Amino acid sequence: MGTDNKPNADSKKRKNHYRPHNKSVKKGAYPLRPGVQGFFITCDGGRERQASQEAVQLIDSFLEELVEGKEPDEDETAEKDQVAVASVHENLEEGKQEDGKNEDETESHPEKKQKCIGKDESKCEEVVKSKSVDQLIEAELEELKDKTKRRFNYLDSGCNGVVFVQINKRDEKDPTPKEIAQGIITSAADTRRHMSRFILRVLPIELTCYASEEEISRAIKPLIAQYFPVDPQTPYKFAVLCEARANSGLDRMKIINVVAKSVPEPHKVDLTNPDRTIVVQIAKTICCIGVVEKYKELAKYNLRQLTSSKE
Repeated sequence: MGTDNKPNADSKKRKNHYRPHNKSVKKGAYPLRPGVQGFFITCDGGRERQASQEAVQLIDSFLEELVEGKEPDEDETAEKDQVAVASVHENLEEGKQEDGKNEDETESHPEKKQKCIGKDESKCEEVVKSKSVDQLIEAELEELKDKTKRRFNYLDSGCNGVVFVQINKRDEKDPTPKEIAQGIITSAADTRRHMSRFILRVLPIELTCYASEEEISRAIKPLIAQYFPVDPQTPYKFAVLCEARANSGLDRMKIINVVAKSVPEPHKVDLTNPDRTIVVQIAKTICCIGVVEKYKELAKYNLRQLTSSKE
């Protein structure tokens, strides 16, 4: 019997040897989830980190311009950009910070155990463990409070070459993702000024839900009512764009039909010259939906193409 249990014991020792002692698992950005608004940004594969920082700079500068109704001062914009980038950088690096804190805690635990010489060792260890758990819970709560105060959060899409920047509204009068993205893209088209190095497309996302026909049909109703009213002064021509990443089991045409059928008459489908395009971007199990104008005319909201020099 002893020989039978020996291999299992050895394997456990090997696993524990490589497992961080009393450490929480390293955490990066929170995953993309239903119920958020923001920007679906594409970039070159492997440049997600740089693109997220660049996107926050760009979005924040145009957000302030829309709020204040004026061109932002260059010095003020630089300062705000640094603050915004620091927020996202902190979001990306928080896993490392948590590991550092936990290392300090594990180093301090042996000292506490030495003071307990002559006492019941099991009771001493229980006190140390309970304190460390309480500290971790408090740190997690503080972290959540800080995140709610941030203007921008980086959410992990789980897909290569895709960045999602969540925007947290501080006021009901704040510009929508559509207004911000449209400001960025139209400015790029008018000025052809180089705005980014890593960003490709900037798509506004006004709702996220799980990628199923039932969920999309239910979640899209308020968005359709906002942009395609039942009794409009002038009906809109529209098209539906659907792209899926890391989700091979989804039928794109079924999703397109669900979205198109949710738009009431007298609005009509026009794939060649739509007034508004309903953008559906699916990343794994999450569906991101937004509405844009002049999608084809503005190079499919591709910043790099809009700002590239004409030959």
